[in-house]
Amino acid sequence: MIMDRIALVLAIIGGLNWGSIGLFRFDLVAWLFGGQTATVSRVIYTLVGLAALWCVSLLFRSDAITDDEI
Repeated sequence: MIMDRIALVLAIIGGLNWGSIGLFRFDLVAWLFGGQTATVSRVIYTLVGLAALWCVSLLFRSDAITDDEI
């Protein structure tokens, strides 16, 4: 499902950003979009958070992936 893939990509982006914060004290999203309080940064943080919530639903699904979905 396309929504699953979008959510997964956003969650990966968020995870990589948090990894760069943890390892290097460097917030890539804030650096690219003008600080943590910039509107664009806050929108991206919100989208990443919503994507992570969506990915939680992936843990509880029992659907088998078919060749049509790949």
